[in-house]
Amino acid sequence: MTDETTHFGFRQVPEGEKAHLVRSVFDSVAGKYDLMNDLMSMGIHRIWKRIALQLSHVRYGESVLDLAGGTGDMTALFRDRVGDRGRVVLSDINAEMLTRGRDRLIDNGVTSGVEFAQIDAEKLPFEDQSFDCVCIAFGLRNVTHKEAALKSMYRVLKPGGRVIILEFSEVKGAFFKKTYDLYSFKLLPMMGKLIAQDEESYRYLAESIRMHPNQDTLRDMMNAAGFERTEYFNLTHGVVAIHRGYRL
Repeated sequence: MTDETTHFGFRQVPEGEKAHLVRSVFDSVAGKYDLMNDLMSMGIHRIWKRIALQLSHVRYGESVLDLAGGTGDMTALFRDRVGDRGRVVLSDINAEMLTRGRDRLIDNGVTSGVEFAQIDAEKLPFEDQSFDCVCIAFGLRNVTHKEAALKSMYRVLKPGGRVIILEFSEVKGAFFKKTYDLYSFKLLPMMGKLIAQDEESYRYLAESIRMHPNQDTLRDMMNAAGFERTEYFNLTHGVVAIHRGYRL
């Protein structure tokens, strides 16, 4: 038995418990996930995701792994881009989120070219050099061993392949940061309580964002995992950042 601990929001918990705790959060919020995303970001998350799509340089016929894909927003965008000859794998560690993503895609008429996999980002069950692009949008901060996940992503990329990490990051500007903190720790949990009947899960969301590596630290972690030409793009004053790296 390991004595190692990790953070779950601002709490320290045994490493072996974090995945279960994160799973419980997403089991709880799955039913209101899309609605809350729209309300929390005032719809801007859709723009962030389209920018991530553009930065991925995904082309017709390519293969894409959408990690922590949730309800399938990025998968749908990638499916349109890769076309009938491409392949997109929607994956998530959480069965409830994956089921909702699959159902939503089918309801929207996406019935071919997409596969579904319940997997752990730290231990990807794919052969080496399987994908042209790996994307993880708003999921890396929930991974216990981020270094292991980054190495696993690197392993499954083809030469010339790209990783795209869209994630909340460190806000820039003192005034904006103060306003953002007020929103995160006061208004966000209140919205969670009123709309999703779950104040604690959205308090965890705010805390997990603050515990996630900032822009430069994550870029350094990507370099250590083997990625080259790593860079990041701040959006909305650093509320989110898109990191990109290549396997050359």
